[in-house]
Amino acid sequence: MKKHLAVLAVPLLFSLCAAGPVLADDDHGHGKGLFIDRDVDTFAVLPAGVTNPEGITANPANGDIYVSTFVAPIKLLRYNRHGRLLAQRDFAQPLLGLEFRDNKVYITNVGNFVGADSKIQRVNADLTGLEDVAIMPHVGAPAPNFAVGNPDGSTDFITFGDNASVPNALVFDSNGTLYISDSFQGAVFKIAHVAACNVATCVVDTLSHDGLLATVGFPPFGANGLAFNTDESVLYVANTGDDRVLKIDPGTGAVSTFSESLNGADGLVFDKSSGLLWVCTNQADEVVALNANGRVVAKLGEFRGINKDGTPDGLLFPASPVIVGKEIFVTNLAIALTGAAGDEPEEDVKLWTVSKMRLPH
Repeated sequence: MKKHLAVLAVPLLFSLCAAGPVLADDDHGHGKGLFIDRDVDTFAVLPAGVTNPEGITANPANGDIYVSTFVAPIKLLRYNRHGRLLAQRDFAQPLLGLEFRDNKVYITNVGNFVGADSKIQRVNADLTGLEDVAIMPHVGAPAPNFAVGNPDGSTDFITFGDNASVPNALVFDSNGTLYISDSFQGAVFKIAHVAACNVATCVVDTLSHDGLLATVGFPPFGANGLAFNTDESVLYVANTGDDRVLKIDPGTGAVSTFSESLNGADGLVFDKSSGLLWVCTNQADEVVALNANGRVVAKLGEFRGINKDGTPDGLLFPASPVIVGKEIFVTNLAIALTGAAGDEPEEDVKLWTVSKMRLPH
């Protein structure tokens, strides 16, 4: 069960590091060395009956925002920069992550959840021309007896289960290679030169298949959000169930821990202008920024309750972020997962939303 705490705020001014960005005063700052802004605006309300927005991406040329949904009726929605719905497309299988490149929207389609192949798809920017790009391989769970050390010197051994391929988040490198996280198989895959291939020719390679990318925690999704740092020497990966962000060496596939105790770390986006990694913490109902050392240096948003029209006030189970200009846009998945009736505010949502917040400057 999530606990939603109100945070009082006072102004502050601080510099993240000698060569890093300066975060200016804000009417909602709080605490030394930590920038907090709880202001959240609603960017768009999904059409009535369309629920649980998950993935998000943007067309950098015109600011169009694309949103995918996870629960039927499953949709891919296209909004203009001002939150007006321009187009929508129906899908038969649950959709998770989205990524925009070369005037196309790439999509992770979790067919395994409904008895079909899980795959990567793409559509044109206007949502026409749906194409299957690649069928996701089934590599199984990471090796059994994954060892986890304890403070008393003992060791726990975990054997992960796996019944599905669950491609989740997407990110491109500057060479056009597409990277895909798999939340159930504990893996990160890659497809080189994906723009020139299709389902008949794409080769899906395994970059990493590691117990650190799997989870036995809650929510029950391992490898999730993906983001590269500025020079692409590090690929960041959120592990939602383990409340951490990991880092992968793109050359070797080696996985290590970058930051811990991020409650439900979900979608990621790296802001090259500030050098900060933004993380949707879906169980804390906020978006946090990590500096190069993995330290939380900023927090945005909060959950304030359910409005009279049934929309969340603020953030509720924020899943995926995208940065456009000086704003960060976030999908409010708002999905109840505990299974206990009356236990979660997500049960009271009647209309689902996409939020936007201003980035610290």
